[in-house]
Amino acid sequence: VQLQASGGGLVKAGGSLRLSCALSGRTFGAATIGWFRRAAGKEREFVAAIRWSGGSTYYADAMKGRFTISRDVAKNTVHLQMNSLRPEDTADYYCACRIAYTDYPRDGSIYDYWGQGTGVTVSS
Repeated sequence: VQLQASGGGLVKAGGSLRLSCALSGRTFGAATIGWFRRAAGKEREFVAAIRWSGGSTYYADAMKGRFTISRDVAKNTVHLQMNSLRPEDTADYYCACRIAYTDYPRDGSIYDYWGQGTGVTVSS
């Protein structure tokens, strides 16, 4: 399984970015795809996740209402639309894939595969 994250960049506070995670290598029927981030000097943090089958979504409280995760099954891609960005959203963003069903989509330790990360910088 390979995950290729893209879409990061520099944006002013209040702006928007759309991250994409292209998945390949197998079918993803029961999989969960998550986005996590790591800011400089901080621990990895859960952002959002989506179940490939059915599309159920999960968000960290700080992202609810600002971020939207979605999937394009035909293109094997997961998107993270980030609106109303704040300087504290500055981080490297990683997509990850958990192949088997999980009851803990917010737990980064259960994910099997990780992408390389894409950097997001929000200026004030």
